[in-house]
Amino acid sequence: MDDLLAVEETSIKQLSRGDVVDGTIVSAAPEALVVDVGAKSEGVVPPSEMQSLTADQRAALQTGDSVLVYVLQPEAEDGQVTLSVDRARGEQGWRVLQDRYELGEVFDAIVSGFNKGGLLVNVEGVNAFIPLSQVVGASPDRSSDGSGLAEYVGRSLRLKVIEMNRRRNRVILSERAALQKWRAEQKDRLLAELKEGEIRQGTVTSIRSFGVFVDLGGADGLVHLSELSWDRDVDPEEMFKINDPVSVYVMKIDQESKKIGLSIRRARPEEWDGVVSSYAIGQIVPGEVTKLVTFGAFARLDGPVEGLIHVSELVDRRITHPKEVVSEGEVVPVKIVRIERDRHRLGLSLRQARAEAEQKGWVFNQKGGIHELPADVAEKYERPAVSTDPESIPVQAAQSVTETSGEDATESKAADTTPAPQPEPATAMEAALQRAGLSEQALRPDDDD
Repeated sequence: MDDLLAVEETSIKQLSRGDVVDGTIVSAAPEALVVDVGAKSEGVVPPSEMQSLTADQRAALQTGDSVLVYVLQPEAEDGQVTLSVDRARGEQGWRVLQDRYELGEVFDAIVSGFNKGGLLVNVEGVNAFIPLSQVVGASPDRSSDGSGLAEYVGRSLRLKVIEMNRRRNRVILSERAALQKWRAEQKDRLLAELKEGEIRQGTVTSIRSFGVFVDLGGADGLVHLSELSWDRDVDPEEMFKINDPVSVYVMKIDQESKKIGLSIRRARPEEWDGVVSSYAIGQIVPGEVTKLVTFGAFARLDGPVEGLIHVSELVDRRITHPKEVVSEGEVVPVKIVRIERDRHRLGLSLRQARAEAEQKGWVFNQKGGIHELPADVAEKYERPAVSTDPESIPVQAAQSVTETSGEDATESKAADTTPAPQPEPATAMEAALQRAGLSEQALRPDDDD
């Protein structure tokens, strides 16, 4: 008998205030909830300690269900144990929140209310606060009573714990921090999945003077200004709006810096193919110089489409920079020497176009650039027909100057070979001797004689 009593005593739980234990519902009634927690007596949860449960949740409680309770009083005078569902949920919630805070986890919660400073949320039975500055998209100019935040009530937000103080019963949450962490995770996932050369669907999230940022599903990539269109002279703000859906070509993925380079124009190769279909290798066409680089000059043809005049294709002589021959904005004749459809590139040549271009009315200057445009080209591009550069001298004029200089030199040389005039004779005898081709010295006898 003593052994049986000892076994029974060891099976009975020794409860203390603040314990959170699992119990089994013995009786569920509106006035109280009777729970077996393994103590000498059953515990009672009064209605005032079940306020965190909704009406539907209370109605769903059935005999035999498991429930988590907090021990308010281990043993009253009548031997009953006083329990609380609200505090159990709160205590458990604190533990859950502490774990989430330490691990930096992101979770979802429903907004239950608001005040003028931000939003109120109940997480696992714990009341928490989201400051207005931590709400994504919330404007700081809300009304002073916070009524402008009413639209958030009932909405589920993705949140992260940024501050906890159990002693002061304080929990601060942030939607911004959660979004940053979520996007960082999504970016890592995307960087692992993305492959250079593939085409993805995205949404324009930001527009800048140097290009646009596109969201690929948790991570943004940059479409540089030069990759927006086959035409270089474009304005991003005129082409796109925030939230515009776009197709983008993945150009480059930098795993170290976690940057993604995108292109919109390369995602539409049919546009380039359609433009260059009107051109052929060997064709001479006018082009406007759009950019100078050390290795050559980019020129835009009708279409619009751009090609590269390599520095070796500008003139026959060796130069160190394209600016020695052409300048940005200048219109020049070019010969199409290469069409790379797979790489969407055009190879152009100014020096190879010169002979045929001169026959069509183009006038070159002494540097190899253009001094005068044909009338139709000048009208089409709205440029002056003759160069306004004072240092630009047409080849014909330069040759004329050279020829004139040569004639002057010849005349000077001829003048040097003309015999000098003889001095006028002083006497009649000297004149006679001069006509005879003799000198007075020749008629004189030798000194020896």
